[in-house]
Amino acid sequence: MNSALICGVTGQDGAYLAKFLLNKGYRVCGTSRDAQAASLRNLRTLGIDGEVDLRSLVQTDFRSALTTISSVAPEEIYFLSGQSSVGLSFDLPVETLESITLGILNLLEVVRFLGKPAKIYHASSSESFGDTGSGRANEETPFRPRSPYGTAKACAHSLVNNYREAYGLFSCNGILFNHESPLRPARFVTRKIVSAACRIKRGSAERLKLGRLDISRDWGWAPDYVEAMWRMLQAPTPEDYVIATGHSHTLEEFVEAVFRELGLNWSDHVDVDPQLFRPLDIVHSNGDPGKAAARLGWRPEMSFSQLISKMVAAELDASNTTDKT
Repeated sequence: MNSALICGVTGQDGAYLAKFLLNKGYRVCGTSRDAQAASLRNLRTLGIDGEVDLRSLVQTDFRSALTTISSVAPEEIYFLSGQSSVGLSFDLPVETLESITLGILNLLEVVRFLGKPAKIYHASSSESFGDTGSGRANEETPFRPRSPYGTAKACAHSLVNNYREAYGLFSCNGILFNHESPLRPARFVTRKIVSAACRIKRGSAERLKLGRLDISRDWGWAPDYVEAMWRMLQAPTPEDYVIATGHSHTLEEFVEAVFRELGLNWSDHVDVDPQLFRPLDIVHSNGDPGKAAARLGWRPEMSFSQLISKMVAAELDASNTTDKT
């Protein structure tokens, strides 16, 4: 039986990855800072909360990482944890950099120290590219991050490459562009939009306040993207890959599509609030998944419109369930 350790198993990507690996017959261990107090909502939603061996791991503590990896002895390690909000990183830059960079550094160093052939996947980020302009970023595009989060991810990305080249570790970066699902926390703008639109459909008189609507993002479907993570660790050699759809949409288009799905006119319910603008923002973000298609055989399955429909349907279903209880 193959074994995997997922750092950040209770988050969106961690939960979907755990389900994917369990379906492939893996023994899955997952970590949270405090396993006894961790929210299992996402694992419970996917019906796998009883199938994941949950462990406590303080990723910024080398001893904690050493103890966990020694006891689990995983063949594959997926590092998906750390402060994950771009907006929040402007308020918490130190925590953001420490949780991301020191977290992956400890895992790399533990694997090197133990001398065990564990394969390591690191969740790199399109935020490291900064603004891609009118083009599409690929694996050779230089990093120009515009947030503490993007800066931290760029540093962590370089550490993974350094350990691969200097010590021969099987370590990969998945440079993932935006990917959504009903498991997104409410603080993320996509879930914020879907939740508010569904409440308005049900009679709420609230106004949805958003920042810039002209920004464009390459939005994909999270369950598609976790398969790409797994495929990277099955490849014969460790490499970095851009994971994206290759198509970008503005936030206004996202808002319009969500409200249209509910039979509403978005402009009747949405206000732009300058107070929600970030100190620096990426206007255009688009990725080129050509290498992943050619070498991993990976292609996104879910279209933009299907993604919207699924998120809206899940939100409505959750609201109906709450009403019945």
